[in-house]
Parts: sequence; structure tokens; C-alpha cells
Amino acid sequence: MADTSEKTGVFDANQLNQIRCPECGGSGELRIESENINENFEVEKQTVITGCPRCGGAGFVAAG
Repeated sequence: MADTSEKTGVFDANQLNQIRCPECGGSGELRIESENINENFEVEKQTVITGCPRCGGAGFVAAG
């Protein structure tokens, strides 16, 4: 029989004791604010969202 924990919402209680990643705050992603000046001398703001390299996008780091 196949593992049906994905469909039933079952999770591992040990995951509740994990340490949140200090770089992304547990979200698993980094947001980088950027400002550029275009050819009309207007400030363009953008937010770049990328996966956190420290935790690999999981939001938690190994206890150490």
C-alpha cells in the first residue's frame, strides 16, 4: 500500500522542534529590495524573491 500521509495531512511532530533559519526567518525565501534609475531619471523599485541558500528553501536548519 502506498504512503498516504501527503493526502491526509499527517506530519512529523519532530518538525515542530526544528530551529528556524536565521537568514530567512523560517519563510524559506529571501527578499532583496532593489532600486534603479531608468532613462527618464525615474526611480524604479523592485523586489527580487529567491530561495534561501542556507536552508535550501525549507525554512529550518539542522540543530547544531
